[in-house]
Amino acid sequence: MDNENSYYYFHSHSLTMIILVATLINVILYICYYFYQCLLSALATVSVGDIYTVRNDDNIILEKQQQTKVMKQKWFYMPPVLKELTSSFLFPTEIIAIFKLKFGGYVKKTSKNSLDQLAHTLNDLDFCYATLNKVSRSFALVIQQLPRPLRDSVCIFYLVLRGLDSVEDDMTYPQDKKIFLLRNFYSNLLIDNWSIKDVGDTEDYRILLDNFGKVINVFKLLDKNDQSIISNITLQMGTGMAEYVGKIGSIETLISYNLYCHYVAGLVGHGLSALFVNSGLEDTDLCVHKHLSDSMGLFLQKTNIIRDYLEDLKAGRNWWPKEIWQNYAAYLDEFAKTPNCEKSLECLNHMVLDSFNHVPDVINYLSRLKNCKVLEFCAIPQVMAIATLVELYNNPFVFTSVIKIRKGLTCKLMLNCSTLNEVLHWFYFFIIKIEQKIPKQPSVNVHRMHEVVDQVKKLCGVNSKI
Repeated sequence: MDNENSYYYFHSHSLTMIILVATLINVILYICYYFYQCLLSALATVSVGDIYTVRNDDNIILEKQQQTKVMKQKWFYMPPVLKELTSSFLFPTEIIAIFKLKFGGYVKKTSKNSLDQLAHTLNDLDFCYATLNKVSRSFALVIQQLPRPLRDSVCIFYLVLRGLDSVEDDMTYPQDKKIFLLRNFYSNLLIDNWSIKDVGDTEDYRILLDNFGKVINVFKLLDKNDQSIISNITLQMGTGMAEYVGKIGSIETLISYNLYCHYVAGLVGHGLSALFVNSGLEDTDLCVHKHLSDSMGLFLQKTNIIRDYLEDLKAGRNWWPKEIWQNYAAYLDEFAKTPNCEKSLECLNHMVLDSFNHVPDVINYLSRLKNCKVLEFCAIPQVMAIATLVELYNNPFVFTSVIKIRKGLTCKLMLNCSTLNEVLHWFYFFIIKIEQKIPKQPSVNVHRMHEVVDQVKKLCGVNSKI
């Protein structure tokens, strides 16, 4: 009888026990790291006070401020892994997912050397994958799960478009040269050892373009049809991007907004669909319904545009369409000044609603995929996007910071999107969450949001095999 009671007690309180254990693990990890920092401090040959030299009395205050800053960085610095565990300590399954993804053989070990050093030591293909891991770890993970030779084609497709996008994002590059390079970028894929120096908005992107000849070498080894697909999409995307150079902030209408998103993301969906079909892993009708491929890209791009409101505002970029935001403010930067204002949140929710209009197409596209690895590759970014939109919806912090989902949740999603059933489960899970966040005060947008939510819920039920 006692055994039965203990068995019942354990299972009825299992969730509480798991949370307590997870919390205890986090506390132990932080304590261990604290003592590790103490040990480093004790062994240090140079004290913090020796770092700065006081020249005169006027510098004493500055020296103390610098010492305080260094001490805070030294004692209160938390390594990335520990931050990830701490943010997920109330979600034990996420902690398990972090460890599983990190130590379960899913993530390939990458060199700690700089990309510039790797360019001189690795062969062309290895350099491409090293670059992929440096510039986008999340995409690198899902790409490297694809079967070969599709994996190599998608890797090169990503790096070619990453290079093109780096040209567009470099705000210091002269506009006339940028327009010419964007429109002719595709033709450089046929030039042996073509590269360009000092172009790109980050160091890794500049190194990529400086060593672009390595990408070209691998590109020329791909299937001829894959080469044609990549070259054609690069041409269309570069031409479209060139139309918006020097016109940042001039997106007036939803039509123009959708067209821009089509150029920078929708075309990626078209290209990927063509690569899937050419590999023989997917049916030819996947390329017939181009509006579905387009929505796959637009949903991701619009999520990023909403999330990056503050970052783009500071950089002098403006991708929010005036047709939407002018209904709530005279100037776009007013939302950053009054983030909690009702009008600010209504505008944000309107932007999220516009993105959610693509979800039915996304589910339709994913439901057509036959290969489990292709499904996983396509589904993970989409599920992460809807999870991000849940965080963005009705959240005033969008206007004052960059909102991201927990790393533990990201890991959990990456490990649990292998089947259509799992993917639809996540869509249903997040659509319920956003339904709970819809404002109670009635409005046209609130009514439309409820309609989209109901539509997505029905689609999840229709397509599910449960």
